[in-house]
Amino acid sequence: MSNQETKSIWKVISASSMGTMIEWYDFYIFGSLAVVISTKFFPADNPTAAFLSTLATFAAGFVVRPFGALFFGRLGDLIGRKYTFMVTLLLMGGATFMIGCIPSYETIGFMAPLLVLILRLLQGLALGGEYGGAATYVAEHAPKGQKGYWTSWIQTTATVGLFISLMVILATKNILSKEAFDEWGWRVPFWVSILMVLVSYLIRKNMHESPVFAKAKAEGTTSTNPLKESFGNKYNLKFVLLALFGATMGQGVVWYTGQFYAMNFLKTVQSIDSSQVDTLLGIALLLGTPFFIVFGWLSDKIGRKTIMMGGMLLAILLYRPIYRQMYQSTDSKAMKEKGITMVVDSCKALGGPIATIKTEADKKDPSIKKTRVFVDFKTDSVYSNGAVFHYTKTDTLYLAKELEFDAKASGKNETWIKFDSKGKDGAVVHNTVKVKNDLKEDEKAAKVDTLQTLALNQFTGGEAKHKSHINGISEKANVAVVKNITNDVRWFLIFLIFVQVLFVTMVYGPIAAFLVEMFPVKIRYTSMSLPYHVGNGIFGGLLPAISTYFVTAAKNNGDPEFYLEGLWYPIVIAAVCFVIGMIYIDRKINTLHD
Repeated sequence: MSNQETKSIWKVISASSMGTMIEWYDFYIFGSLAVVISTKFFPADNPTAAFLSTLATFAAGFVVRPFGALFFGRLGDLIGRKYTFMVTLLLMGGATFMIGCIPSYETIGFMAPLLVLILRLLQGLALGGEYGGAATYVAEHAPKGQKGYWTSWIQTTATVGLFISLMVILATKNILSKEAFDEWGWRVPFWVSILMVLVSYLIRKNMHESPVFAKAKAEGTTSTNPLKESFGNKYNLKFVLLALFGATMGQGVVWYTGQFYAMNFLKTVQSIDSSQVDTLLGIALLLGTPFFIVFGWLSDKIGRKTIMMGGMLLAILLYRPIYRQMYQSTDSKAMKEKGITMVVDSCKALGGPIATIKTEADKKDPSIKKTRVFVDFKTDSVYSNGAVFHYTKTDTLYLAKELEFDAKASGKNETWIKFDSKGKDGAVVHNTVKVKNDLKEDEKAAKVDTLQTLALNQFTGGEAKHKSHINGISEKANVAVVKNITNDVRWFLIFLIFVQVLFVTMVYGPIAAFLVEMFPVKIRYTSMSLPYHVGNGIFGGLLPAISTYFVTAAKNNGDPEFYLEGLWYPIVIAAVCFVIGMIYIDRKINTLHD
């Protein structure tokens, strides 16, 4: 290639990659904030159900990606690559920005998750049209025999987009206080995307159409019905199905296991501090990203099949051992077996409960007021290796009538709860419980053990009973754990995630060139987009929700290795894909439409 040609293709790579990276950022910012979003847009009564609902909404964006692939793929084969993925860029950016503007569930009720779902579907439709256009556009500028190398730069955009989303979240958390981020700061990453989208739009606006497509259009050889020619032609349909079941299906689950499932596993199963997870995942992604280029380049030399199938096989064999090591690195029982002992257990010595009172109208009868008293016991456990596990045990007390509060407490930054109960002799006892409000960081928690003691003893005789109990009060304990890990554990986890990212780069680095070369120019955008987005959107996108459900079910059933159950989904899907790919993919396929 001449210097002029090299400069020209780098311009194409830069413009295409930046726009695609921003679209991936927009798409994955939702997944990166799934834990927070579950508390904002869904009912807070059941945290596990809210988190699963968030993952299901996240997955909905993946499910519609094939429809976006069909709609925008057809458009791209009819009017051109450039204009089509300019539209997808603006659609994605607008939907992402609007998600950051939706009021919470507490404000607008079920309209909140409904609006999120609609915007998430728009994101999925946009991404369904974006990737195929960008990959096709770059491939049609690349010299013969070098498509693997040049398209691999596009392949980095998904991981880079995820990396940038994590870094923006981390920066926002560091700039704002924990309270501010939880209240409104989580919206900032959604708002930021609109600025990046506008910059990318201006860059793409000045790009020229793909020379291969422009030539086909000038010669009148473009398709008049891309959908019919792609899927109505048995010969071409055979390659579409082979691309799906022999390549993208397995690639999709490997991609999402190595990055998204790993992130959710660290945060929700291992309960590691969210900022620490974002940091260690960011480092692993940064270390692994160059290998997209390495394996893309290598696929030009030895073929796409060898590298992609090798990545799938390694993932199938090593996922369970890797995740077992990940879990045991922060499991208290496994730590004890390694000689790591607890040196401070503040659960027994230091904990001071803090109470939050919330009164709301009954949904069926607004005239009836129901009160919930949340009593949080915050405690720490410190281990001999320096690890600190923070525990928050929340007892929720449901009261049948609205509590009475003493006005004298307002000047003391306290809440005085007044209620009557019956003593052992049947006489009425007047009770007052004083609770400290809005603790500052340097303040100690007020000892309000009496709130739980009085409530349970006086109302329920010391037993945790159902809401239907005559006195209307029950206790439902919920224990949340946040673990701060040590540097040696952090680097160990970085290494294990880096290994998974290597699997991702092997299956994903060559996939764009592999798909582009399977189909002729006139139906390329449509034909390659569908199997890619079914493989990634359906098989890959459903992975977080399905795997998390498997883990939750296994945990509820008392399985000691419940944390590994979620891996059966990617292992089985990748294994089926590996077998089909090994049997039916021809090593010479990358020269079919080079």
